Amino acid sequence: MSRSYLHIPRWVAAVLLAVALIGGGILALELKDWSGHEVFGAGNLQLTTARNLAPISLGTFSNGFAAVLKPALPAVVNIHTSKIVKSRGGQMMPFFNDPFFRQFFGDQGQGFGQQQQEPQNEREQSLGSGVIITSDGTIVTNNHVIDGATDIKVDLSDKREFNAKLVGRDEKTDIAVLKIEATNLPTATVGDSSKLQVGDVVFAIGDPFGIGETATMGIVSATGRAGLGIEGYEDFIQTDAAINPGNSGGAMIDLHGDLIGINTAILTGGSGGNQGVGFAIPINMARAVMDQIVGHGKVVRGYLGLYPQDVSPALAKQFGLSKLGGALVSGIKPDTPAAKAGLKDGDVILELNGEPVTSANDLRLRVSQTAPGTNVKLQVWRDGRTQDVGVTLGELPGEKSAQAAPGQSSSEGLEGVDVENLSPDDARQLQLDPATRGVVVTSVDPASAAAAAGLERGCVIEEVNHKPVRTVEEYRQALAAAGKQQQILLLVQFQGGATNYMIIESH
Repeated sequence: MSRSYLHIPRWVAAVLLAVALIGGGILALELKDWSGHEVFGAGNLQLTTARNLAPISLGTFSNGFAAVLKPALPAVVNIHTSKIVKSRGGQMMPFFNDPFFRQFFGDQGQGFGQQQQEPQNEREQSLGSGVIITSDGTIVTNNHVIDGATDIKVDLSDKREFNAKLVGRDEKTDIAVLKIEATNLPTATVGDSSKLQVGDVVFAIGDPFGIGETATMGIVSATGRAGLGIEGYEDFIQTDAAINPGNSGGAMIDLHGDLIGINTAILTGGSGGNQGVGFAIPINMARAVMDQIVGHGKVVRGYLGLYPQDVSPALAKQFGLSKLGGALVSGIKPDTPAAKAGLKDGDVILELNGEPVTSANDLRLRVSQTAPGTNVKLQVWRDGRTQDVGVTLGELPGEKSAQAAPGQSSSEGLEGVDVENLSPDDARQLQLDPATRGVVVTSVDPASAAAAAGLERGCVIEEVNHKPVRTVEEYRQALAAAGKQQQILLLVQFQGGATNYMIIESH
């Protein structure tokens, strides 16, 4: 019997290899000719990648990615909310107060215009998305989708509509959990976001602009994105899959159809629409928050009670570190686990339970995800050597955390900065601990390098080059002792109590 042969161009083979690598599993290739016969030598071809996940057959993609999306689509819902807001007065008929129109309408028109100045109650509508996690109606979405809502409705893909109950929410991660009274609902298969890699194919599913359920495709552009100022705890998946207004709370799935993220935010560049930079909350974080909300009604987080900051190259040099990484302790709150364990300003936390600490955000995330009462071991760099410190974590207080302090920057010195002794009244007005010692900054020249470095009126300088300064005289002596040093290290406390190290570079 003769055999038919199928020529495979090199670019096709390259695409197949890329799909296999992106999928992160084993791609079994079954190549046949038009008559359905197996192509010679191709029947046992397999491409194996480092991740040993379930095989994906080439037949899965014979019509694109429909087989991946079809099971996931019914688990994504539309959420529409409403709330009562006060309208701003004068929005309806502002022209009645214009002299040009008053010559036509006279006092009658003026009176009508004045009536419109009174603020009135209005019902504000908003749209978002959500993902069904359990078959009996547990739905996860973003907190900002339902924030302030007086009623929440959920539309399923089969056109059924339900009133939803808010189970709980967590502002710090922007996660909310809803419940609808239903059974046998389609659910998302929860994946493992820790296995994501840059380049993995992902799909974003939601209801952008309220036009209906929509799926878009892209890749993972980055993982562990933080420092964006979007949420209190950030560990975002970044993607170029189109995410638009209304997608918030929707699903991000991988090539296996597993839920690996909750779509949350976009960078718009001022346009209001997708610019190829979108963010999703990793499902591992979202699931942990959801489980706590369902189980306890709130999220309980571990707590150290210190202010961490990233270690820049200049700070690493100042503290004698040979490489970057870790979290620099720039302040300790009184009577907290960190204070009781003997941690000090200037310590650099290098490891948490034997795992390297890569940044201040890494430390905050890992501590927050550890149960209060847990004993943890920190490896700390102090005075040129490492030592182990054991800490029993407390529970993160419920009040709002202090705002992050401005970061360090370069400066020509402290020219343009005026200081005075910190009085008890100053400390009270600045919402500082009464035991705070230092000199308070009374003015900063806006054109000075110190202002560019983040130093501002109301800051309290507690240390100069590791030397405590309690008076203006000690402050001046410490600066004089620095002489012509090119770098001066300040420990600065900001209004509200947050502290930060700041490097001033003299030129």
